[in-house]
Amino acid sequence: MTDLLTAAQMRALEQAAIASGRVTGLELMERAGRGVVEAIFQEWPALRATSHRAVVLCGPGNNGGDGFVVARLLREWGWDVAVFLHGTPDRLPPDARANYDRWRAIGAVAPLDTLDWPLLRRTDITIDALFGIGLQRPLAAGLWGALEMAKEAGTRLVAIDLPSGLCAWSGRMLVEGIGPDHPADLTVTFHSRKPGHLLAEGSARCGRLVVAPIGLETTADHLSRDEAAWSPIEETAVDPGALAKGAGHKFTHGHALILSGPPGHGGAARLSARGSLRIGAGLVTLGCPPDALPETAARLDAVMLRPIADADALARVLEDRRINALCLGPGLGTTAREAALVATALQAARPLVLDADALTLLSQRPDLFSALHGGCVLTPHAGEFARLFPDISERLAAPMTGGPAFSKVDATREAAARAGCVVLFKGADTVIAAPSGRCALNAAAYDRAAPWLATAGSGDVLAGFLCGLMARGFPPFDAACTAAWLHVEAARSFGPGLIAEDLPEELPKVFRALGV
Repeated sequence: MTDLLTAAQMRALEQAAIASGRVTGLELMERAGRGVVEAIFQEWPALRATSHRAVVLCGPGNNGGDGFVVARLLREWGWDVAVFLHGTPDRLPPDARANYDRWRAIGAVAPLDTLDWPLLRRTDITIDALFGIGLQRPLAAGLWGALEMAKEAGTRLVAIDLPSGLCAWSGRMLVEGIGPDHPADLTVTFHSRKPGHLLAEGSARCGRLVVAPIGLETTADHLSRDEAAWSPIEETAVDPGALAKGAGHKFTHGHALILSGPPGHGGAARLSARGSLRIGAGLVTLGCPPDALPETAARLDAVMLRPIADADALARVLEDRRINALCLGPGLGTTAREAALVATALQAARPLVLDADALTLLSQRPDLFSALHGGCVLTPHAGEFARLFPDISERLAAPMTGGPAFSKVDATREAAARAGCVVLFKGADTVIAAPSGRCALNAAAYDRAAPWLATAGSGDVLAGFLCGLMARGFPPFDAACTAAWLHVEAARSFGPGLIAEDLPEELPKVFRALGV
């Protein structure tokens, strides 16, 4: 997995590089500007061939300094460049002021409030260098209004580091009023993606996202900071070697038990069971009420079937210690019978996925919530999360007054610490957190976008993937990260027209692509 860096962590890396004498702040700013120009030419190759017009909007910090570098480089390329500054040059940081002076030797700088529509209509590219990853206060309406005017004029909008107003930590917009409607066409960030590029509104605001290298260390290992202060956020990935199966028999690869609901409600659990089997569990058993046996048996082949009438019957089934992972919730029901099943599953102290109806029961029964243990994984979507953790959800939905804003990462970490187990908070920006604070982000965004995952039953398949991996011996956090990653990859591999039944059947193709 690779780490996402917060604004503070990025600044720490830059300062460490400068303090070591390997590079100066001016050199880093020059590299950043060159990275932006190169990204523009790669995105729109026709702009490299001949001269064009650019408007560069510079802010009062180092993001503005990057903008002055971009302006100078485009002018050297032969472009007609107009530069506008929010604020006064005497307020610029030293490196930004140095690049302001270099630009002023070849071009003018106008106040931002003099930017007008006719100029933008004649412009090919507008560079948003107003505010980057360090923004901590709402962007005034006059500032985001300039960006909105640029988009409405038909110019391409390129953001440096982040679209101005986007919180680098939460992916939410820090703006006064309703905020801008138009996203950037291209965002160029440096060294590493930031959480705000992937969370909440981030991917919708950034357009295409490019990470430009600026020669910093690839890890934070050399920084003199304690581990808790660093607390990286990982981007999910998979280890093909861990997914590969070694020699053995079916029980070598685990036995997953999925519990189903009453007649007419078994489809969700069947999806989970199919997902568990396809992801590599050696055996998968579907346990259902006796009166649901005929319906369920007609739809199963490789998945085994057991009648489980009540909690006592489940306890007897679990006397078989070869059953080493359970999944409860999809289509389960929320009556006293199902609450007793959840309690028995928790008492068994085996790896346990709790989804859907099981989450509803946890939200209604404090005694069940208090029985959660470190082998559990909760997989709520936003509505289920709000029922389980109403106070945390309320903070996440509250209007922002400054940054860094309370984020989905914060919310998931707090939820995992409270529950004492792994929480997988679903969405296009899925966040996975452990009670220790370890955290990963699985974003279906940019080149991994998979909007067709928003279909009935896809979450049931994800629960099955997760249960199957835990049956195979994956620790809960690793299983959650791997399941979420494969879930998106299966959707991307299949493409438009996806329904939930397609996800397990696409896994072999994904595995082959990984070399498993």
